[in-house]
Amino acid sequence: MKEKTDFKEENLIENNEERFLVLHNDDIHTFDYVIDTLIDICNHNTLQAEQCTMLVHFKGKCAVKEGSFDTLKPIREKLVQKELNATID
Repeated sequence: MKEKTDFKEENLIENNEERFLVLHNDDIHTFDYVIDTLIDICNHNTLQAEQCTMLVHFKGKCAVKEGSFDTLKPIREKLVQKELNATID
C-alpha cells in the first residue's frame, strides 16, 4: 500500500528548490538536550548548536539546516524521533 502524502509534501517533492529545516520551540526539552541533538543529528559544532537553541527559545523557531527536500527529510525524521518539533519550509 502506497503511503499517503499530504498536498504540501507532494509540492515540496516536485519542486526541488532549496528549503529550510526549521526547529520549533517547545516547553519540554532542556537547552542541553536540544544542543546535543543538533550536534548529533545536524552535525552542528557546539557554538552553532547553542546559537540555534537560543534563537528557538527566544524567537520560537530557527532554520537549522538548508538543502533540498530529499536531503532534509531524513534529518527532520531523526529530529522528530528525538521528540523535537521540526518542519521543512
